[in-house]
Amino acid sequence: MARVALNALRKSFGAVEVIKGVDLDVEDGEFCVFVGPSGCGKSTLLRMISGLEEVTSGTIEIGGADVTRAEPSKRGIAMVFQSYALYPHLTVRENMGFGLSLARMPKDQIAAEVDKVAAILQLEPLLDRKPKALSGGQRQRVAIGRAIVRDPGVFLFDEPLSNLDAALRSQMRLELTDLHARLGATMIYVTHDQVEAMTMADKIVVLNAGRIEQVGTPMDLYERPATPFVAGFIGSPKMNLFEGEVARRMGASVYGIRPEHLKVSDDDGTWQGTVRHVERLGADTILHVEVPDLGPVLARIEGHRTYAHGARVYLTPDPEREFRYQDGAAAS
Repeated sequence: MARVALNALRKSFGAVEVIKGVDLDVEDGEFCVFVGPSGCGKSTLLRMISGLEEVTSGTIEIGGADVTRAEPSKRGIAMVFQSYALYPHLTVRENMGFGLSLARMPKDQIAAEVDKVAAILQLEPLLDRKPKALSGGQRQRVAIGRAIVRDPGVFLFDEPLSNLDAALRSQMRLELTDLHARLGATMIYVTHDQVEAMTMADKIVVLNAGRIEQVGTPMDLYERPATPFVAGFIGSPKMNLFEGEVARRMGASVYGIRPEHLKVSDDDGTWQGTVRHVERLGADTILHVEVPDLGPVLARIEGHRTYAHGARVYLTPDPEREFRYQDGAAAS
């Protein structure tokens, strides 16, 4: 496997700069997730690492070697895309071994490598099928298997699960994290879904408008967000964030509290509000509460609770879990 180092990396399309000086180290064997909203630059950054996008300035190192200007085939990487990109006229076995065939590896060695990877991904019964006879999840496993047989130093994943339904995405998240544990591989994974990032990553890189907002473990970002953007992006439901007079009363330019860190009472509390909507999720209940002078506030409580539309409730923030951002720094 290999360490990846990005140094002062920039990318411009004409006069528009989309990657604005990124410095990042991805350690050997680490599962690193790039996350952020559409247009933040995460896929462009991944394509720069892969060699599919030219670098405007800065350097990329993989395994200690400068690969900034190297061809993709010379970087020791394998990439798995959102589209499965399987050859429809080839079997699963032939798709998985295609890259090795191009490298003129002996046929018996290709067969052995494909069989080994098929066993890891539970693809043995499917090796003689063609892609049209596979489900979406099976096709994605084939695409991942094709990457594994190349034995790369770094795996790059560009939103590989976005074409799958919710149940399959959940299953594939487990399979990918299990695969990472088995291989001990360096993996860089791009997603817009912060739930994927939180459940899969050793390290999360939050990107916004071509810059890194924060790097840390999933719980670092959840418990100690460095900026209002990270505070609002990480966590589901999203953090309640307030600016203006409300935040000034709290001693901050931006004040935040997560829905799960609000105590809900029928009798007393810090803020009195009116229930506007109730989301009953079974294990949790999400309340949408309109609070005078604050506006809409989300509160999350465990279990099933029944509240009528228009009911009066009281909300009290946990003082140990508040987010305050002042003068360019967070104190949470």
